[in-house]
Amino acid sequence: MTRRKIIIGAAIGSAVLGLAALIGVAGHYAILDDHDDDDDADRAALVRAIRFAKVNLQQGLAVSEQEGQPISGKFEIDHGNFQLSVYTSKDGKFSEVLVDYSTGNVAKVEPITKHEDLAAAQSQNAAMIKAKTSLKEAVEKAVGEAAGFRAVGVVPNLKDDRAVASVLLLKGEEFKIVNQALE
Repeated sequence: MTRRKIIIGAAIGSAVLGLAALIGVAGHYAILDDHDDDDDADRAALVRAIRFAKVNLQQGLAVSEQEGQPISGKFEIDHGNFQLSVYTSKDGKFSEVLVDYSTGNVAKVEPITKHEDLAAAQSQNAAMIKAKTSLKEAVEKAVGEAAGFRAVGVVPNLKDDRAVASVLLLKGEEFKIVNQALE
């Protein structure tokens, strides 16, 4: 795929290690499109765009439930467009739900069929099958423990056969990742 998505991350400390782990776990947990190979500009674009989002990630996860169980979610810049995307699972099929970040309404639902996206959705669904806690609850807990931060992405994965949600948080221009057990 020529427009491979990459994770945004902090440039220092343990967040770099967390980002490396996320890249290995789930390629879907991408926030920005790397078409221009300018990570700093992409990070800055997301930081600027997130200010216009009246809806938070938790609300996006909640509204997407009408299309199935949320299995990941993120604010992203995709092909130059800012959006709130939630992957869902229902009856063995996967969808990408685009939530209007101003109104909180579902704007568009598309089936996930691309090989890379489908593989990511299957991996995320496998983690959520073992989860006892919703992604929304995991995000709320992460935000509650990180004063002043806003959640911009969440992806579940399996660590030692246990479901864990990796929550990407943003405060100003600082990104960090918090892992929350889904048990």
